[in-house]
Amino acid sequence: MENYTYNSLTLQMEGLKVTDSTKYPVIFFLLLTYVFVLISNVGIVVLICVERSLHQPMYYLFCNLPVSDVMGNLVMVPRVIADMLSPPSERLINYYDCVIQAFASHMHGTNAHTVLMIMAFDRYVAICNPLRYSTIMDNKMVMKLTASAWGVAFVLVAVLLGLTIRLNRCRTVITNPYCDNPSLFKLSCESVFINNVYGLTFTVVLLTTSIGSVVLTYTKITAVCLTSKNKSLNSKALQTCSTHLCVYLIVTVSGMTLIAMHRFPQFSEYRKIAAFVFNIVPSSLNPIIYGLQSKEIRKSLLKAFRSKHVLSLF
Repeated sequence: MENYTYNSLTLQMEGLKVTDSTKYPVIFFLLLTYVFVLISNVGIVVLICVERSLHQPMYYLFCNLPVSDVMGNLVMVPRVIADMLSPPSERLINYYDCVIQAFASHMHGTNAHTVLMIMAFDRYVAICNPLRYSTIMDNKMVMKLTASAWGVAFVLVAVLLGLTIRLNRCRTVITNPYCDNPSLFKLSCESVFINNVYGLTFTVVLLTTSIGSVVLTYTKITAVCLTSKNKSLNSKALQTCSTHLCVYLIVTVSGMTLIAMHRFPQFSEYRKIAAFVFNIVPSSLNPIIYGLQSKEIRKSLLKAFRSKHVLSLF
């Protein structure tokens, strides 16, 4: 029986297939979006840190989202742009660098759901138990929720990639613009049955828990709002919950589209586009949605620009 195993440490990235006429417009768009993602997400974290009016559990928990977005895009976008500027034969990456990129990519996607789940819990406590909110959502609880969101994501992704790393490799081409778990285990000629089972379980458990918790939370919030005659409470609930729900829907739809596209190899080019949509679009829209919908962030942002407080930090 022929042995195909050679476990090369040098892999070739397939990257995006673009023509010479569209290459630079695509690179310009990616670079512009990348810079916007970094500035907007880092900016909103800095704003929340320096403005006392934003020192609330809701905003502290939200900070996890831009931090995760920056991490995911830092690892992915520069590499993709560099590959587009290189000939296909020179788009090489070390296997361990590829694993790190895949880990960051999956942490980014998983974190989006776990962070939005703890934010949903915060909104539930704020609206359904307003008198006990400050007691329940103290600094200790915020730290516990943050640690649980990142901890759960870390364990799930570590096991996911651990199952892939154990496989021997007989191929060297990553059929994706960046490294992720499916692209890595497709390098193996061994059975990937366990990887597929765990990957499917991972996806089902994450999405079921995420969607279930959000549906349950919003059902209870809706029930409270319908029975409450407090217009101020209902208005606040509508404002904060619509923002959270909008971000959640963007993340969920983008993620599910990418997962579905991996099941259809004939749509590989569409899958690459979906991969960018999942990473770039939510990361770009999150600070905009929260910045426009949140009255406190909007007021603090205007105040910061008027007083040039942000510029004085540098």
